[in-house]
Amino acid sequence: MIDTHCHINFDAFDDDREQILKKSKEKLTAIINSGTSIETNQQVLKLANENSNFLYPTFGFHPIESGKTDEQSLNKVINLITEHLNEIVAIGEVGMDYFYIKDKKEREKQGEIFKKFASLANENEIPLVIHARDCEKKAYNIVKEFKDIPHTIFHCYSGSLKTAKKLIDNGYYISFSTMICYSHNHQELVKEIPLENILTETDSPYLAPERGNRNEPINVAKVIEKIAELKEENISSIDKITENTAKSVFGIK
Repeated sequence: MIDTHCHINFDAFDDDREQILKKSKEKLTAIINSGTSIETNQQVLKLANENSNFLYPTFGFHPIESGKTDEQSLNKVINLITEHLNEIVAIGEVGMDYFYIKDKKEREKQGEIFKKFASLANENEIPLVIHARDCEKKAYNIVKEFKDIPHTIFHCYSGSLKTAKKLIDNGYYISFSTMICYSHNHQELVKEIPLENILTETDSPYLAPERGNRNEPINVAKVIEKIAELKEENISSIDKITENTAKSVFGIK
C-alpha cells in the first residue's frame, strides 16, 4: 500500500511523528509527503532524507495562499523546486481552490500561478499533483494544454463524473482519499473510473475516516478496502494494482 498524498510534516504530528512513521513502515510500502509552501517544502525534504526509500517528497504551493502571494515569495518557491528537481518525485500540490477563495481577482491570480507550475512541470517533464476544489473543469482546461507533463494527478478529486471522464481520456490519474469511506460522491465516482487510473491517499492529518479525528497514513488501507467493496474485487488485487500504479507514476522502485 502507498499513501500518495499526506502531510506528515504538519504540526498535528509534532508529538508523535516518529511513532506514526514507525507504524507506517510496518504497514505501507511508501508515503508521498507533499509540501505546500517554502517552509513545508523544506520540511518534507528533510523528512525524506531522514526516511530514505520510504518517504518521498513533492514541492508545492497551496492555492489558498497562491492567490494572495507576492512575486518574490512565488519566485522563492519556484527556485526551490528548480534546485531540488532531482530529489522530488513531483511538483505539487498546486492548483486552484474556489471553495475557500471567492474573490474574483484572487481566483484569477490562482489560475495564472497554476499555469506557471504546470509550465514548470511540463518543461522539466516531472509529474504534477493538482489541488482543484469547485473548479476541477477549469483546472483541467489549463493543464491539458501542457503535453509534456509525464503524469498528471488530480489529488482528492471531488468533481463531476463528466469532468473525470475527460481526465481519464487524457491519461490523467484520480486520487481517492479516505473521504471515500463516507462520501457518496466519491463512492459513485470510483465505481465508474478505471482502476488503472486510480491512486490512493489519506491527505493526513485531514479527512479521517471517522470525522473529527486526526487522519494517519495507515488509513490508506481503508481506501483500498472501500474501493475493493465498490468494485466487487478482492482487497489484495486492488492493493497490488494501485501500488504498482503509484510506483510507476512517482518513479518509486
